[in-house]
This record gives sequence, structure tokens and C-alpha cells, in this order.
Amino acid sequence: MPKNGSPNSSSGGKFRAFITRFTRSGFRVAMPWLSFGRWQNRILFVGIALLAGLAAIVFAIGADLAIEVHAELVHLAWWSSLLIAPAGFALISWLTRRFFPGCEGSGIPQAIAASLTEDSAIRKRLLSVRIIFGKIILTLVGLLSGASIGREGPSVQVGASILNLLSGKRKNGRIAPTKDLIVAGGGAGVASAFNTPLGGIMFAIEELSRYRAFRANSTTLVAVIFAGLMSLATLGNYTYFGRTPAAVGWPDGLWPVLLCGILGGLAGGISTRLLIASSRGLPGRVGWFKRERPVAFAAACGLATAIIGLSTGGMTWGTGYAESKAALEGTAGLPIYFMFAKAAVIWIAFISGIPGGIFAPALAIGAGLGANVALMLGIDHNPAILVLGTVAFLAGITQSPITSFVIVMEMTANHQMLLPLMSAAVIAQGFSRSVAPVPLYDALAIDMLKRLTHEEKERKAATSDSDVEPESVAAAEHDPPHPAADDVPPSTDDANTPPASPKPTS
Repeated sequence: MPKNGSPNSSSGGKFRAFITRFTRSGFRVAMPWLSFGRWQNRILFVGIALLAGLAAIVFAIGADLAIEVHAELVHLAWWSSLLIAPAGFALISWLTRRFFPGCEGSGIPQAIAASLTEDSAIRKRLLSVRIIFGKIILTLVGLLSGASIGREGPSVQVGASILNLLSGKRKNGRIAPTKDLIVAGGGAGVASAFNTPLGGIMFAIEELSRYRAFRANSTTLVAVIFAGLMSLATLGNYTYFGRTPAAVGWPDGLWPVLLCGILGGLAGGISTRLLIASSRGLPGRVGWFKRERPVAFAAACGLATAIIGLSTGGMTWGTGYAESKAALEGTAGLPIYFMFAKAAVIWIAFISGIPGGIFAPALAIGAGLGANVALMLGIDHNPAILVLGTVAFLAGITQSPITSFVIVMEMTANHQMLLPLMSAAVIAQGFSRSVAPVPLYDALAIDMLKRLTHEEKERKAATSDSDVEPESVAAAEHDPPHPAADDVPPSTDDANTPPASPKPTS
């Protein structure tokens, strides 16, 4: 029998210590997976991601139905558009200002601004349950009125609002950082709207996280995957523009790529500068009319939209999806004026202030650009050039080349066009940046964040003044020789101090 302190006893003790350490470490590793509270959070997150996908799908079905109803009404009585559009625009403007502030415009700048700010009060004004319902309903009314708006930008704000419901500390711990949830919700919205899961992930990285490190890897992946599964289960495995097998070869495809990239970038940059300038105020009496009578101004914008739509045979109403898809399939052509008329009605919808995106209508402008480039090259019809024009203008107006070519490639299910699409997108982004140094959505988000920050400062200052006023009045009653509080002019230093530019957070 070996005695204590013998080699065998020492080795046995070391072995028992190793087993104890291994057991404890394995238990610590297994704890997160055995925690009931954490599984509750995971299930809740998956359920919210599925809800975001379902909301985007309902939105898509409703948008298609609204466009069809508008087309049927105009078909029955062509003059009805002259009544429907002004009334619809005016109603949307009034409802937005009265009940749904924060729903104006695309929705992508709101998601970016919400991901940048640290102020929860500002974030609630941009992402909320009220925004979810207001954005969907008002956008559908806009499409029913014939407005040239898209549902993809609003889907981003809706998706971000839905996932933002999980923000903050919960009973079982925080599910994910608030900014990661917003980014993941925006990516899920794009993925569900276009049925482009890779495009949704790239949009979250390149657009929503342009000024901060992307750390929402697992959060975004899970949200996009389950939102995509909801779309797959509901609508099936479809491609947005159908399958477009056309391709460009080498070296014949060099000129189409260069021309589409250059012209798409310049057109996108000019459009960016125009939209940014318009968001900061219109000049002259038009600007006064919009500021003083916004509802009447929206009605005038609706009338202009109806007149342009009637003059083009209805080609400029709605998102432009049907016209672009028909051109890509070769069943119909796009006239030279299409891209210019479409750009005009998009700008009119933008300055009217009604909810609605420009993402999908930008694809239609790009298709018109591609058709014009094909005419310049003496080519009768080539869907590949239309696809190049689409990706070029989209990359030009968003300055997100990777997102643009990935989304367009998934929309057309055409991997043969990968290198030409990449080339056209990069060229377009370079030329667009030379015209408009700041990307469209980022400029709109920063302006929005400055305005909301200033409004919150004024509101807090007004609240603090109202709290102090009763004490001042009471003191004045006991001390008549001193001036009353109302006789002293309030300090305006805080109100006149412009808010600091928001700093991106990592």
C-alpha cells in the first residue's frame, strides 16, 4: 500500500483537481444554453423578426393592391386622377402633420438618425408603434393616389421600429444593444421588401452603419434569416424582376458599362443635390406656400403628379415596377422621356412631404437610363444594358455600390452580370461623389437629427420655465416692489444656440 505523499497519491490528486476544473468550466460554458431566461429572449427575438418580415409582406401585398385599384379607377374614368391625386396628397399631408409626425419621407433617414442618437426621446419620435401603422397606411394611400413613391424605404423604418420594441433592459437581461436592433430591423425590412437577403445584410452594413463600426453581425443575420423565411413561406421563392439571363461580353460590354456608370453616377449625384437642397427649403413664393399652407401645397403636388401621369399615358404613376419589369422582359419599351418624367414626379412627391420611399422609383429611373444608353449605342433592345442602368443610378443616388449591385443581382437572378454590375456601380459611385460629396440618406438624417435636437432643447427649456414660473409669481406677491416674473425678458441663449452636429458613435 502506498503511503501519503507517494507519487501515486500525488498523481491521483492532480487528476481529481483536473476533473473538478473541467467540470466547473464546462458548467460555466453550458450555463448560457441552459438558462431559461436567455431562451425566452431568443424566442422573443425570433418572433419579432418574423413579425418584421410579416409586416413587410403585408405592406407589399397592400402596395400591389393599391396600385391596381388606382389603375382600374383611371381606366374607368381618366379624369378621376385629377381629383384623386390632389385629394389623396392633401389628406396624407394633413394626417401626417396631425396624427403621425415622423412618418414623412422615405424612412431610411429616420432609421439612420435613430441609430446615431443617444437621446431616447428623439428615438421615440422616429421609431414607435404609431410610426409602424402610420407609415404603412399613409404610404398605401399615397400609392392609391398615384404618387410615385416606393414601399422599400418605409419598410426599413417599419422593420427598425418593430425590432426597436425589444430595446432596453428586460427581466431576463438585454437582448441586444438598441443600435444593433435598429440596424438589424432595417436590414430585415430591405430583405423582406425585395426578397434579397444578401442585399439586406449589405444594406445594414454599408448604409445603416456607414459612420459606426458594424457590430450587429449575429443580430442582423438572425433578423434577416427569419424575415426571409417568413417571406419565403408566404410568397414563395420569387425574384423581384424575374429572371434576366441576358449578359454583356468582353470587349463589347465595355462601352455600356462605362456609359451607364458615368451617366448614372452624374444623374444620381445631381438628383442627390436637388433632393438635399429641396429638403432644406424651396425658394421664393413656392417655399412660402409650402411653409404657410402645407396641405394646400401637397394638393398642388398631387395635381402636378396627375397631369404628368396623364401626359405620359400613366407610366409615371406608382413605383415604376411594372414598366421596368416589362422592359426587362422585352414585352414593352421605355421611351426617351421616361427617366426624366419619372424623376420629376419623384421630386414632386418628395417635396410634398408625404410618406414614401425613393428606392424602388430610382430603379425605374435607372431602367430608363439604360434604355437611353442602348439607343445611344444603336442597340434596339438589350435587357443587360437596362440592368446596368438600374444599378448605376441606384449606386449614384445612394452612394452604396456594394448594396446596389448585390440587390440588383438578386432581383434579376443573373450571376453572369456580377462583374459588369460591380464595375458600373463603382464607376457611378465615384462620379456621384464628385457631384454630391455627402450621400443622400446621410445628409437627410443629419439634418433631421439637428432639427430634432434643437426642438428637444426648446421643449426642455420651455418645461423648465413653466416649472419655475409659479414660484416666481408667489415671490412677487409677497414682495411687490420687485418686478414680476413676466416683466423680465426670458433668456434666449439656449434657444438661439444651434445644436451641435451629432457625432457618430462606435
